[in-house]
Amino acid sequence: MTDPIPMRRTIEFIDLGRQQRRIRDRLDAAVARVLDHGAYIMGPEVGELERRLSAFCGAKHTLSCANGTDALVLALMAKGLKPGEAVIVPSFTFCATAEAVAMLGGVPVFADVLEDTYNMDAESLKAAVLTAREQGLPLVGVITVDIFGQPCDYDAIEPIVRENGLWLVCDAAQAFGAVYRGRPVGTLGDLTTTSFFPAKPLGCYGDGGAVFTDDDETMAVLKSLRVHGQGSDKYDNVRIGMNGRLDTVQAAILIEKLAIFAEELEARAQVADRYDALLPPGLARPALLPGCTSAWAQYTLRSGSRDALMKRLKENGVPSAIYYAKPLHRQKAYQHYPVAGGALPVTDRLMETVFSLPMHPYLTAEDQQYIAGAFGAGIVATQAAAE
Repeated sequence: MTDPIPMRRTIEFIDLGRQQRRIRDRLDAAVARVLDHGAYIMGPEVGELERRLSAFCGAKHTLSCANGTDALVLALMAKGLKPGEAVIVPSFTFCATAEAVAMLGGVPVFADVLEDTYNMDAESLKAAVLTAREQGLPLVGVITVDIFGQPCDYDAIEPIVRENGLWLVCDAAQAFGAVYRGRPVGTLGDLTTTSFFPAKPLGCYGDGGAVFTDDDETMAVLKSLRVHGQGSDKYDNVRIGMNGRLDTVQAAILIEKLAIFAEELEARAQVADRYDALLPPGLARPALLPGCTSAWAQYTLRSGSRDALMKRLKENGVPSAIYYAKPLHRQKAYQHYPVAGGALPVTDRLMETVFSLPMHPYLTAEDQQYIAGAFGAGIVATQAAAE
């Protein structure tokens, strides 16, 4: 039985304020340095951040950019995605994953995910390959999504990708800092992308993103694409590109946040472990693959009585959120694109059952005890009735 709920307290879903108070002096000094030198676009902090990101994750090259969506678009442009070509993506993700394909004229083919990790299901990936071929689509690549902070099962996915002659882009918008069986995020796939949106595990105070690759030629193309497809100088355009640069101020902020990122990742793991221990039975907890770590962008549960539980949490001042309430293959903008095998049953079930609890590195044990208590002792009976 859950202990009685203690006196009501304020819980933040993502508490950026506590982090900022920890390093405010360093942030102020970093921004002041940018204001002093005045190189607001592609200033020295941008290159320094890229070097530090590569050192952190082990990627040979890092290209910073304006946001996580631009990172995906840049990666697809670097792979030469052409109109009409098909790319397999999960439906259980934020729209940017498929949007990047569609905005370049490509065709997203939606695959299902696993019920315990929420990541791409290798069997559904195989079905998506068959679906694309049955529909006569020229299939060229796969975008995996390391959802909620955990890398996909690449031991299962990579052989399918290679056997079919495809390239692999890893969308790690939520998973930078995680490790897959000794391989850090940033070194998986042909390219890896991430986001520095403020709510991400490593976030700036605006928009930002990055692309990681070990290939020298790909990096040269990415650098050109990021600045309007420039060649030898900014008035020599050798390809169609974009304006995808990261602001110097955001780079300066990220340098200071990266300095404490390893400690914050450890703290996030401790928060997840405490949730595992504190939460009442009857809730399906996140599953972590053996030999893997998660950046724990979200701590996401499953329950057949989700709406009632979220209502109870709200009544006790505990915020929660649904990622994602409507999967991409059911959204108006994407519902006409192919679906692996004609149906995504796991994604449809998750749509009705998932919800996420507060998750950040500064969530205290007392906060989590309060959150666990807010579920109430009746959760087991409620869950059983719902099932």
